[in-house]
Amino acid sequence: MQAFSDVVGSATSSKKLINLLRGWPNTSLLPAHLLEKASHNVLTSKTVGIPALLYGKDPGDPRLRTHVASWLTNFYQPPKPINEERITITGGASQNLACLLQVFTDPVFTRNVWIVSPSYMLAFRIFDDSGFQKKLRAIPEDDEGINIEYLRVEIKKSEEKARAEGNNKPHLKPTRSWGKIYRHVIYAVPTFSNPSFKTMTLKRREELVRLAREYDALIITDDVYDFLQWPASLAAQKLSLDKAILPRVVDVDRYLDGGAEREGADGFGNAASNGSFSKICGPGLRTGWCEGANKLAFGVSQTGSSHSGGAPSQLTATFLAEILEDGELQRYVYDVLQPSYGNRYRRMITAINRSLVPLGVGVPQTDRDVVGGYFIWLTLPHGLKGSVVAQRAKDEENVIVAQGEIFEVPGDTEHAGTHFNAVRVCFAWEEEEKLEEGIERLAHVIRGLLNEGDNQSGQRATRESAKDFW
Repeated sequence: MQAFSDVVGSATSSKKLINLLRGWPNTSLLPAHLLEKASHNVLTSKTVGIPALLYGKDPGDPRLRTHVASWLTNFYQPPKPINEERITITGGASQNLACLLQVFTDPVFTRNVWIVSPSYMLAFRIFDDSGFQKKLRAIPEDDEGINIEYLRVEIKKSEEKARAEGNNKPHLKPTRSWGKIYRHVIYAVPTFSNPSFKTMTLKRREELVRLAREYDALIITDDVYDFLQWPASLAAQKLSLDKAILPRVVDVDRYLDGGAEREGADGFGNAASNGSFSKICGPGLRTGWCEGANKLAFGVSQTGSSHSGGAPSQLTATFLAEILEDGELQRYVYDVLQPSYGNRYRRMITAINRSLVPLGVGVPQTDRDVVGGYFIWLTLPHGLKGSVVAQRAKDEENVIVAQGEIFEVPGDTEHAGTHFNAVRVCFAWEEEEKLEEGIERLAHVIRGLLNEGDNQSGQRATRESAKDFW
């Protein structure tokens, strides 16, 4: 991946590059001042700074675990407070996805990884690295966020196949008191999904947990956008919401039908929530958290790399504990990030409604009261291909968008709802005043392609060619 300062766009267009692909926070929104103060406080205190520079405990910095648990309790308002035993500090959502797979899966016994599609494209390699390259399966979304009936049919087929093959015990992973091996993994981004922009309904979340319990599946959710939310109404006066719109899947698993520790259950639960400071403080911190049942949270902390070196991101974890302790980061999220991203969203969606929707471009779940995240998913008019639109947008208008094809689950694109003529645009990275212009340029490209009819031409953009703009 190139540094953002090295990225150039079209070799033929004289227009200035507008990058609507990159899913990074705008640099003006990085809370460097908070981190500067926190790092000074930590490093000038022997009681905090010396332990911060040494190996940390496997589950992570105790102060950060406590403050994360408190913030999550205030934000999601579960029936009972979240305790720190449910929290393990991680190196971020991506790093912890790998750790969860290392501890809780076996590449032979674990039948499949079921991925809600379209899906975050950079997760595919993480699954590949754990031996699941030929076991990735796409689960289409519907209007409620996941096609649960499709998943039910396919997972049943998978179980029948495993029984027929005698695949009834882990083949490669040893039995360990602090871990277990699940038969299936389900991966989703339930709230303000990357890339589809959809939010999974409460009904679907409950159905998903029940299905996971029935088939011994671990649901891994990236809940990294939950704090970035605002009213969907363009007329709303306040763009700050300090309470979650829905319980997470891990919250549902904690309480539904007796919860993860119900009679007869093994206590590990069926859900793991990946949280991250990347979107709300800065990706360079490489710090996040995992929440699950106490046994699951401890189990992931026992990943070999963490058990050897202690919790990842030990030093930065102490900085984050410092700015959570007095509420500075929470206030920054509610008072700065939510209004800033909300205004960026408004500028982009207004331009989309004005210039793209009349051309036949679609936006999902337009009836929501609350939206958020970083991205908007745009379904293209019939006959247009995302790869062609993305390439022509780059070549002719020097605007970079993500073509829908790169979000398809590799090797499973035959079923309806698993392949996409769409593009994803991001309102988080580019300067705010460029967002409307970027959409206008995209509209010019789509209008031109529609006028060409069936005579579309253009080099197909690939996942590899797109990566320079991530």
